[in-house]
Amino acid sequence: MRKAFTISGIVLASSMALGVTGTAFAADAPHPTPTSSASTGTDGGAKTGTTDASLKLSASTAKPGASVEIGVTAPEGSTSLAVSSAALGDVKLTEGKSGTTWTGTAKVADVKDGNYGVALTGSAPGGKVRATAQLTVRAGAPDPKPQSPTLRLSKDFGRPGDKVAVTVTTGAGDKSAQVKSGAFAGGQVNLTSDGKGTWTGTAVVANDVKTGYYGVDAFAGGKKFDTVKFSTEASGHDKKPDVKPVTPVKPVTPLKPSEHKKPKGSVNTGQAPLAATGTDAGTVQDATRNG
Repeated sequence: MRKAFTISGIVLASSMALGVTGTAFAADAPHPTPTSSASTGTDGGAKTGTTDASLKLSASTAKPGASVEIGVTAPEGSTSLAVSSAALGDVKLTEGKSGTTWTGTAKVADVKDGNYGVALTGSAPGGKVRATAQLTVRAGAPDPKPQSPTLRLSKDFGRPGDKVAVTVTTGAGDKSAQVKSGAFAGGQVNLTSDGKGTWTGTAVVANDVKTGYYGVDAFAGGKKFDTVKFSTEASGHDKKPDVKPVTPVKPVTPLKPSEHKKPKGSVNTGQAPLAATGTDAGTVQDATRNG
């Protein structure tokens, strides 16, 4: 009995030691890095359709009070889209022109340091919209870096008169945007802001461009941030040849016999007189001898 008790005590002591060690390892385990993911809508475990939705945050780590930009992609026709998290305040999404993107901005709530889940929910024509991301809140975290401005052209080649759609995305602090190029009529593109950092306009390829390459300069807040290459082809390369119409010639009507006129006197034909032959030639020779 004493031996059995001793063995049991050893087993119990070992179990307690392992439990303490396991707890220590769990406490030292690193936090998972923030991620974003897309998922398929389900209802009670039954698959209802693939949504191809995604949820992205402009920062993976932020401190309370900081602003975080949110980007959502979902199928066209999606409705009731919402982004929620205990780490974020109210999120208001604005639909983009494509009908498949939404953007929004939220402030990090005054919460304790840690990892927080961010969820996207909604409905799509093929099922439910579901996607998740993770945000780490840390009081000493630096403010998220401002979004870098971007320039996008609908095409990189054009001929005189062609139209090119221009889109500029600026940072939150930029209050103006400009696009300039010698390839475009007027040298500058008129841009309109949506009030949320996106500027759009339409450029027209100038009539006097030469075949070659032109730089398209983009400015945000008065500072140039990008230059892209735009190729052109002058109008002479595809201009149709200038062919003038030919005036038809009236046919010549032959003269009637009654309209023929006989010339009076001798007619100088420009030919030498014919040489004498036969009897006439002998008569001329005799006359020469007799003379």
